[in-house]
Amino acid sequence: MPVAVEPTSAPRTPRQRPAPRPAARRKPAGRAHGLWPYALIAPAIGGMLYLLVYPLVRAVLISFQDFRLRQLISGNAEFVGLRNYRTLLADPRFWEVVRRTFLFMAVNVVLIMVIATLVALMVERLRRVGRTVVLCSLVLAWAMPVVAATTVFQWLFHSEFGIVNWALTSLGLDSFERYPWFANGTAAFAILVTLIVWQSVPFAAITLYSALTTVPLELYESARLDGAGAGRIFRSVTFPMLRPIFLLVFSLEVIWTFKAFVQIWVMTRGGPGDATTILPVYAMQTALSSQRYDLGSAASMVTVVLMSGVLVLYFRQMFRQEDETR
Repeated sequence: MPVAVEPTSAPRTPRQRPAPRPAARRKPAGRAHGLWPYALIAPAIGGMLYLLVYPLVRAVLISFQDFRLRQLISGNAEFVGLRNYRTLLADPRFWEVVRRTFLFMAVNVVLIMVIATLVALMVERLRRVGRTVVLCSLVLAWAMPVVAATTVFQWLFHSEFGIVNWALTSLGLDSFERYPWFANGTAAFAILVTLIVWQSVPFAAITLYSALTTVPLELYESARLDGAGAGRIFRSVTFPMLRPIFLLVFSLEVIWTFKAFVQIWVMTRGGPGDATTILPVYAMQTALSSQRYDLGSAASMVTVVLMSGVLVLYFRQMFRQEDETR
């Protein structure tokens, strides 16, 4: 029986690969090409230096000069060393303003952090619709211009046309009829605290709520299974997780409250008397009323040093926490 023989196939020649193309030589980047990114950001850096650094340096120089109205016009200011600072530190009114500034800062910051934390915890427990409404309300309150909000508060507490006096009188409190809120130092202080807290709580609450959304739900479930209540969960789970953001918001609120100027200047200009005068207002009053721009600059530098101290304390605490977590 014939056997089928498979036809032998021709030997396969290996497929020749195309010769590799010579790699394109990169042209060495010239010096102009390397400086191009810096040239692009140079206008922004120049504007920042002119708008931020130059005024600070100029204020530092004026604080060491005899700089009054005459020197402002003629430009010939004599350096007097630390004389302005010695005059400032020897003024009893200055130390009274410093004490009032720290009191004003402490009251505001405590109220802001407590209310913002409670609002953030409340928003976390709301449903989607309620959460959206509250967050939108916070953003709208935070976005209102400072001068506009201050003007609204002035009209709210107006002695004759204010809605606060009208509401209190309608409730039977006849002693508040045409009550002059801004003529009473304690009342004016309380109104300014209310205004600054109202303006600052939205930012702090939204920031803390954003941090709350990063806490794993498993930690809450484990704490509840162990029988922990709401207070214990906040102390042992929520607050330790929020501590870095909490300290950041706390430091920012300290700085913003410490340098509050627009609200006080628009509403009371530091009055009645000195009841609402803090360091930024004191610096402005000294520079404008007495034409002592040198003393005003010295007071501003003291304010900057105190705020820088707060920043140093914050960064030390932050770096210490980073070292502990490593």
